[in-house]
Amino acid sequence: MSEHHTQPTGERDQQAQETHNEPGEDLTQQDALQDDGAQVSTGSDTAVPEPAIPELVIISGMSGAGRSTAAKCLEDLGWFVVDNLPPALIPTMVELGARSQGNVARIAVVVDVRGRRFFDNLRDSLSDLDTRGVTRRIVFLESSDDALVRRFESVRRPHPLQGDGRIVDGIAAERELLRELRGDADLVIDTSSLNVHELRAKMDAQFAGEEEPELRATVMSFGFKYGLPVDADLVVDMRFLPNPHWVPELRPFTGLNEEVAAFVFNQPGAKEFLDQYAELLQLIAAGYRREGKRYVTIAVGCTGGKHRSVATSEKLAARLASQGVETVVVHRDMGRE
Repeated sequence: MSEHHTQPTGERDQQAQETHNEPGEDLTQQDALQDDGAQVSTGSDTAVPEPAIPELVIISGMSGAGRSTAAKCLEDLGWFVVDNLPPALIPTMVELGARSQGNVARIAVVVDVRGRRFFDNLRDSLSDLDTRGVTRRIVFLESSDDALVRRFESVRRPHPLQGDGRIVDGIAAERELLRELRGDADLVIDTSSLNVHELRAKMDAQFAGEEEPELRATVMSFGFKYGLPVDADLVVDMRFLPNPHWVPELRPFTGLNEEVAAFVFNQPGAKEFLDQYAELLQLIAAGYRREGKRYVTIAVGCTGGKHRSVATSEKLAARLASQGVETVVVHRDMGRE
């Protein structure tokens, strides 16, 4: 039997303790390196996973060419969007995303001439990102001088670089400033002849992948006597059905009550209306997706927003959810009486 196996246990433990507790010794280095330079375990056999580096898109381009629309499109697709971030802080933002444990997997940063004091730092930031192995793309929004002049004149705002000159002077200065970045862009989109919906469609085609972007719906019950919701895209009027308010045993309850809902949908035309309107919404939803609209608010009203509109909103939301539409139900005026 070898000497190692015949050595008493107490002596081995004492030697081990002395080895790991010599004054002034760097324990971190001792754990990390052996005499031959090989890396060894630091005390755990379980490997700590490397932080997932977020995917990065940098949006830039000419002022008035649609940077905000492009950024909003990515936001709707689930990207974490930061507008007008100084380029020197982009690596820091990526690092913070990596620490989020997967909660921030895709970051989009809008860089433009509003941050021109920091624009010179962009090249250094891009080199830093490349060194770290960050997957990044640059999207550059381009447009003709004529189109940009028309857009600035239509909103009656000066170009950020025109100073005391004309709009065309600001455009020329910006083109020169962005020339190198445009040459490095992975995707250049000319928006001269595009409207907002067409630009969104182009962004969707590049970043939505194979999955069609989700349409999200808010179904809101309300009472006409309290006014129309200002954010409603579609309004449904349920006052063509008898009002449970005039049924004494139902008056204290709301449309969330089973007896009230049964009363509403046992009325002539109620179920037919729900079926046909849900079918119509399928057609509308498809059109919204084609036009780049990602959010829709459907307001369902009755007199007080307590019975008919509440019951119908619940049923309609369930139909939409069954069709794959992410749906939230809000009862704006329930309880106001």
